[in-house]
Amino acid sequence: MARTPPESSPGSRPARPGAGRQDAFSETTRGIRVTVRAFYLADQSQPERGHHVWAYRVTIENLGTETVQLLRRTWHITDGLGRTQTVHGAGVVGEQPVLEPGESFEYTSGTPLPTPSGFMRGQYHMVVIGTGEAFDVTIPAFSLDSPHLPSGRVH
Repeated sequence: MARTPPESSPGSRPARPGAGRQDAFSETTRGIRVTVRAFYLADQSQPERGHHVWAYRVTIENLGTETVQLLRRTWHITDGLGRTQTVHGAGVVGEQPVLEPGESFEYTSGTPLPTPSGFMRGQYHMVVIGTGEAFDVTIPAFSLDSPHLPSGRVH
């Protein structure tokens, strides 16, 4: 976990176009910016057995004026054949971080797929501290493309 001041430029954007397999994908919902970078883990993957593993680093930045808490997450993980798995859970990496205005929270997690490509997207289910108002924050769709693709990047 790391808490750092947010970058100065708010908004939804691909953060680093043309950065190869470590592109960053960013989206801002209600003053909460989520940026994701995915990395193929060759040392944990076994392509010949249909086992591909990625790590992804997520940064959640509170660009707004209210203190918020991340309570739950929902992920939609789609493999290269279009099969989607939905995963729900409390918090992220065992935590339910509270973010005051200007704070950020960063974590790394991972996912396996049976195919050499896919993508993920989702939502963080959050609450405003003080009012109890619940709202959802979009986790932008991001590519999971391995070096084992016959023609390079798919997504």
